[in-house]
Amino acid sequence: MKTKDIGISFVMIVAALFLTLGSAAAENRTDRAAIETVLTAYERALNASDTEGIVALYANDGVFMPQHSPSQVGKKAIRATYQHVFKAIRLDIAFKVIEIKQLSANWAFARTTSSGTVKINATGKTGPEANQELFLLRKGEDGKWRIARYIFSTTNRRI
Repeated sequence: MKTKDIGISFVMIVAALFLTLGSAAAENRTDRAAIETVLTAYERALNASDTEGIVALYANDGVFMPQHSPSQVGKKAIRATYQHVFKAIRLDIAFKVIEIKQLSANWAFARTTSSGTVKINATGKTGPEANQELFLLRKGEDGKWRIARYIFSTTNRRI
């Protein structure tokens, strides 16, 4: 092979590599935006005590792992748990995204914090609410990101 042919082949390989990397970066930005949309929708649904809005954000086999409680597996169990939660409390919180890492084309995690207030419905008392959260998200065959696993723990000091 001639030096000129090797040079042209090398340029074509490098160009193909840059096109592939550029496409992957654009896809990652699109995926990140879609994941942020899921997190925003989750925050809004929590603040609205919207059980069905939350359930719609979970994968069919999603798992909700609330603090001090057993894991809730599948939409039916997740629905029942959030219904119970919203009978007991009313949240007014804001999420802050700390990091989003895409693990593969169809899996990502998001680490967030949230803070605001919680109202105990039985007493009407309101107090501070603060948590750290970990979301594992999966992109479905329809191209939509959904919550596959979600766990949180309080960051409020115990009194």
